[in-house]
Amino acid sequence: MSASAALLPGAQNSTPGAGPLTLGVLGGGQLGRMFVHAAQTMGYETAVLDPDAESPAGRVSHHHIRCAYQDPQGLAQLAAICSGITTEFENVPADALATLAATRLVAPGAKAVAIAQDRLAEKAHFGRCGVPCAPFTAIAGPADIEEAPADLLPGILKTVRLGYDGKGQLRVADRAQLRQAFADLQQQVCVLEKMLPLALECSVILARGADGAMVHFPVQRNLHRAGILAVTEVFEGNVPAALAAQAVQSACAIAQGLSYVGVLCVEFFVLQDGSLVVNEIAPRPHNSGHYSLDACDQSQFDLQVRTLAGLPLTSPRQHSAAVMLNLLGELWGPGLDATPPWDAVLALPGAHLHLYGKRQARPGRKMGHLTLTANSPQAARVSALEAAQILGIEAF
Repeated sequence: MSASAALLPGAQNSTPGAGPLTLGVLGGGQLGRMFVHAAQTMGYETAVLDPDAESPAGRVSHHHIRCAYQDPQGLAQLAAICSGITTEFENVPADALATLAATRLVAPGAKAVAIAQDRLAEKAHFGRCGVPCAPFTAIAGPADIEEAPADLLPGILKTVRLGYDGKGQLRVADRAQLRQAFADLQQQVCVLEKMLPLALECSVILARGADGAMVHFPVQRNLHRAGILAVTEVFEGNVPAALAAQAVQSACAIAQGLSYVGVLCVEFFVLQDGSLVVNEIAPRPHNSGHYSLDACDQSQFDLQVRTLAGLPLTSPRQHSAAVMLNLLGELWGPGLDATPPWDAVLALPGAHLHLYGKRQARPGRKMGHLTLTANSPQAARVSALEAAQILGIEAF
């Protein structure tokens, strides 16, 4: 979309009499909430489609359509309200996006989201783009288990669909464990990936416009625990410069190959031999990019608004070293009803607390994040480690 065709705030919707231009999002979680805030800051009205009456995004949006993601009436209502529609999670039904795209601008598109929803399609796309991933094979039935190459073990068995935050994944040391894991995963179609010797994990978040323009954030260095992101560190030197450049180049190739429009996260493994392999993509803003709200002149949600509205993309600039800590439900105490000591945390220099407005804490549930910014990596880490100690988060 050219700048002249941009969905400019304050303009009218394409439906006569519909009022100020509205941007919509499928999904009402924290990513949708932060998108809504960014869109509203830029002058747009917002609409959220999510079945949960208490969804964090729905509660702060101008419009909240409470229905299932494939409900025809709900989708029609969203299309009637909005001029542009995005998604905040990758498991939104791709056919719902396709339905909306028949009458409205949708970014990212159904095809890109469908590829991200299917690990086999995703890996095939990586191959077409010339970006290496871990050795793998498909496991669709008992015969595939017996024929799986021995050098893929030990490995990780992952469901092809609906896996996130460590869900739908089991480590297997040998073929007997592979058989049991396949049964434990209800014999869903899976991918067996070779377990690789990891040195670290990192991610690249980029934005691509309909005109093909691309910008990206600095490479994020990530630490996962139990399959859930725990810590992200972003500052010069967090990843060797050559590896960072390779990660950015690979991420851009993946986005280009999808003709992608929107914000895309590409996650990578750095192996102990220094080589880089891609893990997976997320067709949306990402947990590892939340630091950009406080450490950059544009956040990943600002860029999500720009890509959806067809506005110019300018390269985001990081102005502060940053360490981000995920705040999970267990921080609310054994009964999940205590209030963490936010006063002590907020007494730290450069502390930025973001709570997502979720009504109930659960173990492993992302309740918020805390970003510590400073003028040096060392100072940011000192504050982050002190915050972790106050909150009872394991040091890193």
